[in-house]
Amino acid sequence: MLVTHNIVCNSLHLKIMNFKYSLLYNFCGLKMWMVILLAISIGIESATPTSQLQMEANAILKSGWWNTSEAQFNISRCCDWPDISCNKDGSIYEINITSISIYDFSALNLSVFHNLESLVLRSIGLIGVVPKEIGLLSKLTLLDLSSNGLGGEIPPLLGNLTKLTHLDLSSNILGGEIPPSLGNLTKLTHLYLFSNSLVGEIPPSLGNLTKLTLLDLSSNNLKGELPPSLGNLTKLTLLYLFSNALGGEIPPSLGNLTKLTLLYLFSNALGGEISPSLGNLTKLTHLDLSSNVLGGEIPPSLGNLTKLTHLDLSSNVLGGEIPPYLGNLRRLIYLDISNNNIQGFIPHELGFLNNLARLDLSYNRLNGNLPLSLTNLTKLEYIDISNNFLNGSLPSNLGQLSKLRVLQLSTNFIYGAIPMSVTNLSHLENLNISHNLLFGTLPSKFFQMASYKTFVINLSHNFISGEIPSPYGTFQHLYLNNNNLTGLIPQSLCNVGYVDISYNCINDLILSCTNIYTRNKDECIDISFRQFQPWSPHKRNNKERHSVVIGVSIFIILILALSLLVCLKLRHSSIKNNHGITMKTKNGDLFCILNYDGKIAYDDIIKATEDFDIRYCIGTGAYGSVYKTQLPCGKVVALKKLHGYEAEIPSFDESFRNEVKILSEIKHRHIVKLYGFCLHKRVMFLIYQYMERGSLFSILYDDAEAMEFNWRKRVSFVKGVAFGLSYLHHDCPTPIVHRDVSSGNILVNSEWEPSVADFGTARLLQYESSNRTIVAGTIGYIAPELAYTMVVNEKCDVYSFGVVALETLVGRHPEDILSLLQSTSIQGIKLCEVLDKRLSLPNNDIVLRDIIRVAAIAFACLNLNPSLRPTMKSVSQSFVIELPPLNIPLSGISLQQLMSQELQALFHIVNL
Repeated sequence: MLVTHNIVCNSLHLKIMNFKYSLLYNFCGLKMWMVILLAISIGIESATPTSQLQMEANAILKSGWWNTSEAQFNISRCCDWPDISCNKDGSIYEINITSISIYDFSALNLSVFHNLESLVLRSIGLIGVVPKEIGLLSKLTLLDLSSNGLGGEIPPLLGNLTKLTHLDLSSNILGGEIPPSLGNLTKLTHLYLFSNSLVGEIPPSLGNLTKLTLLDLSSNNLKGELPPSLGNLTKLTLLYLFSNALGGEIPPSLGNLTKLTLLYLFSNALGGEISPSLGNLTKLTHLDLSSNVLGGEIPPSLGNLTKLTHLDLSSNVLGGEIPPYLGNLRRLIYLDISNNNIQGFIPHELGFLNNLARLDLSYNRLNGNLPLSLTNLTKLEYIDISNNFLNGSLPSNLGQLSKLRVLQLSTNFIYGAIPMSVTNLSHLENLNISHNLLFGTLPSKFFQMASYKTFVINLSHNFISGEIPSPYGTFQHLYLNNNNLTGLIPQSLCNVGYVDISYNCINDLILSCTNIYTRNKDECIDISFRQFQPWSPHKRNNKERHSVVIGVSIFIILILALSLLVCLKLRHSSIKNNHGITMKTKNGDLFCILNYDGKIAYDDIIKATEDFDIRYCIGTGAYGSVYKTQLPCGKVVALKKLHGYEAEIPSFDESFRNEVKILSEIKHRHIVKLYGFCLHKRVMFLIYQYMERGSLFSILYDDAEAMEFNWRKRVSFVKGVAFGLSYLHHDCPTPIVHRDVSSGNILVNSEWEPSVADFGTARLLQYESSNRTIVAGTIGYIAPELAYTMVVNEKCDVYSFGVVALETLVGRHPEDILSLLQSTSIQGIKLCEVLDKRLSLPNNDIVLRDIIRVAAIAFACLNLNPSLRPTMKSVSQSFVIELPPLNIPLSGISLQQLMSQELQALFHIVNL
């Protein structure tokens, strides 16, 4: 009409009158059309919100998520609900549900919420899959579906949500790969996908998310190399990629992330050397590269990270020496370089770390003296330099470390007397200087340091002489065995929880205390190191004094020479092969090698065990006996020996070789360490890490130890076993099924940490085969379906784990509870009625929740239907989820409730 109007108005051929009439006609026509168009637009504007609001109301009504059953439900009512927010037109733009319940995601038709900008459904028991329709919500800026039970894969359509700034899908059971389309979300500042079961590689397209400040992909099954494109994320302040199976080297491009404050890459398979470019990250406060296979030396550039408070490089294959530049990190609180191949002296520059509270250098090849500068670290609470080659004496001013709670210096070559200043360590809870060359007497006030209930002293396997001072306080464990102690047993030792003074020269008058274990040496000579010390108070003539000085001097020279030879040999070995190939030395150190063939040190083993004398035997397993022995290098190990007649039986021989194969290829904190194996003629034995407290079975059936095994330790114990089994099932190149998870095959160290052991019946899963097998395992722990399917898979271990977890809570094998699982009589039984009666229930709400969590996990694992049992991955992930407060008291929780999917979903442990 506007075009026609212009034509008419501009026509020169029309008459003036006609022009006027035409102008009037067209003006009226134009006005008419404008009125019509205006009316149509008003109609559209008035009709569209009504239909949109009605669609939203219908979606709310049909979902069943909200408590409404009105057939003509009005959307305006829900705008007043705390879960929902509406815009000025009454349309929903925010859904934020926080009440705990069980929601089926598919029940809510998301496609109708065109104005939705924020969708938060965190920790509400959401089940199902992430609907593809979310990809149509083009206005969405915040999407949080974390801590639910969502499965399936991440929809690639999420890449269409280009306005998203915050995406959180963490703590679910999502699988599949990370969609490369997420690289389209260029406005993202927060991306959380941790604690799922994601596989595949990290897509390089994530490098497009240049506005990211926080990226967390931890606790998944991601593999492949770290994409160099991550170096484009220059605004990142937090990068968590830990607990995956990522390999390759650390890309130098990560050095571009100069705003990073936290970088966690631990528990992967990262190799190569630590990139020197990490020294550019000068704002880092936490750097954790532990539990990888990183080699080479610690780069000096790490000395640039002067804001670091936590540095963890433990459990790698790092070599070289500790760089003095670490002394620049004056803000360090936590330093852990344990379980590596670090050599050389401990640099005195570490004494500059005045804020250090924890120092762990254990299980390396360090030699030389303890630097005096370490005694300047007056904030130290924990120090562990055990299992090295340290020599020299203890610093005389060791007592300056007045806040020290744990002092671990065991299994070294430390000699000399225990300094008197040790008695100043009034906060000490655990002192272990065992397996050294200490001599002299115990200071008279040695046991007057503290009276902690958890106080442990271990001075065993030294050359300490003289009498035992009267203990003061309530020590739990005292180990003075394998020394040269003499005299009477003090009456006050009866007040100590457990005492081992065996293999000394104690007077035969033994007290009638059941807590004291004593057995004298076969031959006690009335002689001690004290009589050879030139500073002894006993009177001697000059000739005797001169002889003593010469004797002691020769003794010290021999020790120093021996240490020097060991260090030179170790250095030569590491130069030859940085990964620890067998050293061709008759009395070689077994702890420097893997896959040891046994032909070299066979004589050493025979000598150390006195040809496998029964006195060294500490247990008998399915296909061999276990011996505890001390090797010539000072290490205490456990030896599992396959007897000659057993070696001739193919099944035993196969089990032996199977265990070697399995343990030689895996490395995990909660899997027992295999230090070597021996094959000599027809005598075979495995050399293991020695676990001081024995098995879980022995602990639970010993009242004293069971009472010391408190609820916190038990929860932490079950958690450790879960992580170990999850590693076997999900993090190994080929999944490993243990097939004999039981309380007798889970060993416990001095810190109450578990290690899964006895892999004689373990099996590598081959998914292209049937995996049929004969029934193997311990009666009472075997999954019931094995009796009729004969098919082995990970769910068999899950069932056995459930038995062990329940046994840990109950304090005995739960055979009576297992027998009730198929009946209805379990309904009236309360959880508090079956918990170990030797322990009182804790008052701490967090511990109570953890106990309920473990119980719910156990019953989920004991589901008679294998397909409904959780995976060990989801079990381990459920332990890292922070639990909300429970409204139900412990006394109100029944075993039947623990078996319900509703309660198990709260802990995110069921596969729904």
